[in-house]
Amino acid sequence: MSRLDTHWFTEIHEGAGSAFSLRIRKKLVEEQTPYQRIEVFETTDFGNFMVIDGCTMVSARENFIYHEMMTHPVLYTHAAPKNVIVIGGGDCGTLREVLRHSEVASAVQVEIDERVTRLAEQYFPELCELNEDPRATLIFGDGIQWIKDAAPQSLDVVIIDSTDPIGPAEGLFSRSFYEDCRCALRPGGMIVQQSESPLLHLHILRDMHTSMRSAGYNDVKTLQFPQMIYPSGWWSATIARKGEEIAGLREADVAAKPFETKYYNADIHRAAFALPTFLQQALAQ
Repeated sequence: MSRLDTHWFTEIHEGAGSAFSLRIRKKLVEEQTPYQRIEVFETTDFGNFMVIDGCTMVSARENFIYHEMMTHPVLYTHAAPKNVIVIGGGDCGTLREVLRHSEVASAVQVEIDERVTRLAEQYFPELCELNEDPRATLIFGDGIQWIKDAAPQSLDVVIIDSTDPIGPAEGLFSRSFYEDCRCALRPGGMIVQQSESPLLHLHILRDMHTSMRSAGYNDVKTLQFPQMIYPSGWWSATIARKGEEIAGLREADVAAKPFETKYYNADIHRAAFALPTFLQQALAQ
């Protein structure tokens, strides 16, 4: 639930008894698409700010943490990530980070709502700066069906950059979807999916681990990172690997990477997988 007054946008989390606010200058756009309601605001301190169905999605100031942690840990763990798909990720920030990796030969983004991308191109152009890269393909359609139709063993990494598991995104958190991803992955292939707040959405995290393991993944691990504009300010992503343990950080490649990161580095990579006791216990069950 959200509330807007003259100076503040507030997202209220009734179930958690909490709220998050950003001070705004003005609303830049509001659209109702066939899938969702999209709003973009100009804020006083966080740049442009996108909201979908009343939920905070991305701001210009802090999005680098999320986009870097959704991409670089998995891409620097996989030995040779050549063929990558991003499911969702309509703001194109995750796609941009994928394309910073020269070893990636092709990156497909499948976003169900084209208006998210078109508004990002207008109001978050920095996130879309690599959309014209010849390795990139933007598809507007159903990511679940795209994965189901993908050729077996044609992908190295699947990045699921979705909204919460409700509405169009609900099927992206299912065992059947994870099974289809596993079929499309080559041996040693990996999926990574945003997995909500460890503090507020532990049941979602537990269900994801159970579903991924039952879909045949031999190793499933969660990493954590701060994300100020999301519920609780504490967020996570969960990685699963086909046929191998999630290990093998390419430290030399991280040290020699030809692009800058604001948050991610080898120490952050290792530390992100160190989970607090309650989370270790919950995910071991």
